[in-house]
Amino acid sequence: MMAISLRLPFSTKPAARRPAFDRPRLGDIPAAIARAAAVNGALAVTLALLAGLCALQALALLRAPAAWLPAAINVKLAPGEAVALGRHELAAPQADRDHLSLRRDAQDGWTVRNLSMTRQVVLLRDGGDQRLGSTPLAGGQRFQIDGALFDVRAADSGNIAFARDGHEWRYDGAVLYRDGHQQANCPESHLASKVLSLWNRAMPGVLTISRPLSFGGNLHCDNRLGLAQVTPGAALIARGNGGLQLTAGNPDGDRAAVLVHGAGSQVDLRKQEASLAGVKAIVVGHTRFQLETDGGQLTLHPSRHVSLFNAPDLKLPEHVSWQWQRRALWSGGQSSAIWTGIAISLACMAAALALAARRPRGAGGNLGGAVRAARIGGFGEVSMLLAAGGVLVCGVVALVSQRVGYAPSAACSMALAACALVLWLALPGRLTLVTAAGVVLLAAGLLSQLELGLGAPESSWLRYYQKSAAMLAVGAGLGGLLRLWTQHQAARGAHLQQRSIEWLLALFAAVALAALAAQVLWGDEQGVFDLQPVELAKLALTALTAHCLALRFNWHAGPHTLSEHGARWLQLIAPALLFLALLGLSLVQVDDFSPLILLLIWSTIVAFSYALAARNRKLAGALIATALTAAGAIVYLRCTGTDDLIRWGFYADRFLVWLNPAEHPHTGQQLLLGARAIADGGWMGADHWLGLRSLGMAAGGAVQIPAVQDDFAASFFLNRHGLAGGLLLWAAQAAFLAGLALTAARAYQAGASARDFRHAWSGRFRYFALCGGGAFVLGHFLLSWGTNLAIFPIMGQPMSFLSAGGSHLLFFLCPLLAFSAISAQSSEGE
Repeated sequence: MMAISLRLPFSTKPAARRPAFDRPRLGDIPAAIARAAAVNGALAVTLALLAGLCALQALALLRAPAAWLPAAINVKLAPGEAVALGRHELAAPQADRDHLSLRRDAQDGWTVRNLSMTRQVVLLRDGGDQRLGSTPLAGGQRFQIDGALFDVRAADSGNIAFARDGHEWRYDGAVLYRDGHQQANCPESHLASKVLSLWNRAMPGVLTISRPLSFGGNLHCDNRLGLAQVTPGAALIARGNGGLQLTAGNPDGDRAAVLVHGAGSQVDLRKQEASLAGVKAIVVGHTRFQLETDGGQLTLHPSRHVSLFNAPDLKLPEHVSWQWQRRALWSGGQSSAIWTGIAISLACMAAALALAARRPRGAGGNLGGAVRAARIGGFGEVSMLLAAGGVLVCGVVALVSQRVGYAPSAACSMALAACALVLWLALPGRLTLVTAAGVVLLAAGLLSQLELGLGAPESSWLRYYQKSAAMLAVGAGLGGLLRLWTQHQAARGAHLQQRSIEWLLALFAAVALAALAAQVLWGDEQGVFDLQPVELAKLALTALTAHCLALRFNWHAGPHTLSEHGARWLQLIAPALLFLALLGLSLVQVDDFSPLILLLIWSTIVAFSYALAARNRKLAGALIATALTAAGAIVYLRCTGTDDLIRWGFYADRFLVWLNPAEHPHTGQQLLLGARAIADGGWMGADHWLGLRSLGMAAGGAVQIPAVQDDFAASFFLNRHGLAGGLLLWAAQAAFLAGLALTAARAYQAGASARDFRHAWSGRFRYFALCGGGAFVLGHFLLSWGTNLAIFPIMGQPMSFLSAGGSHLLFFLCPLLAFSAISAQSSEGE
């Protein structure tokens, strides 16, 4: 492949000369804002909408009623006494009514026992964690599940071998072998389960995907060991805490006794009692408690999921007392350091605005003109660099602080998010429809997340808002630095060689694949290390596909023989196809068909954009006919219903709930609660004032919708702000997609009119990348609205900008916004 250079975006016209020591005056800032608003009406409208949405966030914080929670829970017991604690005494909203029992023995030692039938208690020590109701097994021990007794022949951190009734069993954390042979798949196994079974059989142990061994039922298959008269899932063996652990399961039917025999003793895992000596913290129902012991008193300091109360008054058992504290919305965590960083960033942006105020009227009408007016290396560029870097550092500090348990205050997060949004508008370049709509959507999403956090009856809900604000700051800072760097490189006339670009894309793909592998091996459908690598993979897939399709249009300059054409086809499309195949495989592991539907929407729109660029009317017509057929099939299924998909076993439970949710109130709880919330909202919101009267107040029953902060965020928004507010949100989403389409069209025109391959490739790459990014965003909009409005079966995909999807915001939306701004400037300069 020939080595060519790529001109980076932004115009390289020489900047106006200024005195070396010219400095802005603060008095010029109002004039700069007024001049920019007069020249650019769209900017004025965007600033007005942004100011209004940020003002609503501030009003919600001001109107939020006082809320109280326990800072410490004191338990006093005499030797030999015991007390049962649960949801009420521990202020743990996700705990059972009687969840654990604390006992103090005669030697002043404290012990704990799990009383919950369905939820665990986790003890955290310096050397690891211990789940009550589970224990590692060793060679020579015996374990019993109801009347079935097993002899453990050998056991280590990765394998266990045991025997019963003349059969030898071996389990390695992923595959169960019976007499040396892997068992057949269960009759009801989905495709994902079969693929995982084949993967675990072929791969070495370090690459296998953990799958628990389940005891119970009447059938030996897959990783299930059948036991007559025992409910499936009565006991489990799975990887955990550095080895294989036997755990008392939580079956839907009768619970079986799970006993461990060894060294002359017998332990009942369902009644296991553990000492609190050396325990630093315990986790009960997702609420974490730091422990302190002082003779006859045990003090628990709750954090994360803690119930909130309207007043510091609660009737408690005689052995339990609380120390109350008020919920802090305006201070806390590392707020002081973040406030300082925000002030510095705003001061730097103000300095750039002051420079813009001294520009001639014809020089431009955007806040970012301050940077373009200053010569390279001048005060304006340095100011914007410091502003972007300051926002980035503040976002990282806020994210790390929240991760370690000292999240900044809600007010600090609000100011940080507002600063990041202003930075998007102050960066170099003409304001585009994509940027304007994106900023408005981000502000609306943050408002919805703040309302949910303030209205929920527990302390943890605000973390979604705080995380989104921190992620936005990180994304805005990185995007700003990238845009300033590309402008600086363009002014210097620096170019990236084609080979360098290809190596960067290959490195990007390798990083995304490594992240996906980490999720498959160590994570779950919620991600890994609190992040979702799938979002980064979607961005890499879009970039790789855009590169391959852009090269495809220079076909006439390549080889002409059939064999050479075939080899070149493989060279051009193999990276995208390989990445798509690996991405699909990793998504199957999630056992959810919504990512596959999202990929189908993306591939259809990318193929349609290719058909338009290639002027292939047959392909475009076939794709349109396919899309209309799919829409007709959805309408047909919704109106008439069908048993075909149910007979095939293709997510039968979801289709049954979708077609007739009233007959499945338990599994259809998410759909039914969402529909009820939307109906309560009506046209003007539940408060009949578009949500203005309920700002900062209780969220009502909408907070009970499962995944309301994520998959069903639209249901909460419609409940709070009504269908009228939903129409405004739809208009902003349509404007964002239209802006992406217009920017992509300009990029295509720039590539089509280019006189050399370098400029042509650049235009085509930007065209396909924007179409691919817009396709993913459109897919998220369609799936999320379709799920919330019961147009589709329930499919778990967040709504872009509105849902509390931090990884989606950082790894996909922010890069897409930055790339669209760079692409718009590049199209103007070519």
